[in-house]
Amino acid sequence: MSVDTDRSAARTETEPAPMISAHDVGKEFRTSQGPFVALDGLDLDIAADEFITVLGPSGCGKSTLLNMVAGFDHPTRGTLTVDGAPVTGPSPDKGVVFQDFALFPWLSVYKNIAYGLREARVGAAETRRIVDEMLELVGLTTVAGHYPHQLSGGMKQRVSIARVLAIDPKILLMDEPFGALDELRRMQLQDELLRIWQLRRKTAVFITHSIDEAIVLGDRVVVMSAGPGRVASVVDVDLERPRDRTSDEFNAVRRTVSDVLWGS
Repeated sequence: MSVDTDRSAARTETEPAPMISAHDVGKEFRTSQGPFVALDGLDLDIAADEFITVLGPSGCGKSTLLNMVAGFDHPTRGTLTVDGAPVTGPSPDKGVVFQDFALFPWLSVYKNIAYGLREARVGAAETRRIVDEMLELVGLTTVAGHYPHQLSGGMKQRVSIARVLAIDPKILLMDEPFGALDELRRMQLQDELLRIWQLRRKTAVFITHSIDEAIVLGDRVVVMSAGPGRVASVVDVDLERPRDRTSDEFNAVRRTVSDVLWGS
């Protein structure tokens, strides 16, 4: 376990370029009370196929950062690149999973997963192949004909994940996707997400308020300071998966992350 406060400075000439790179990123919103600075001087590099969790208090700019990587918003200053190119807007190489599932209630599970493929004008036979593969991957083949109101919260979130994976993005962006679930379902879906990620190996950025969730999932935990948001520290999680939440090693990482979080 180690704390990396300036990963970009330590990069060698032979190390591959990051998949996501933020340098001196700032974001200011105009409000009726005047300017509000959400992010100020944020620096972060994320490697290809890396699973990063982002942890911090409410209002520290976690979701703002995710929205800018997704292309839904843009920095006020600084540079933000994905795969070496500036982020100019949403694109198929970035898939987003939200906390509220964002499923179409009038479409079946099957058609929800197929939606992005049909928008991209993928052929019918290839769409069937991909959707069937996604249903098998997330364990929902038996409910393919069901509608969202017939599903549990955990099943809805699996549909959301399958719909994003169906378009095969390079980057998977998740904004507290398990935040509305009870603890048992949340832990089950954490295991399910890791299983899927290890099979698919996407670059993943996962926003959370939970210290344990951040450690269970992340290769590194990005701890953000209270607003204006910036990276307080990046904690490497050098623990084999699946991770034992009761082990001394897990507790040691938890103490390190907690110390940074409460001291930021």
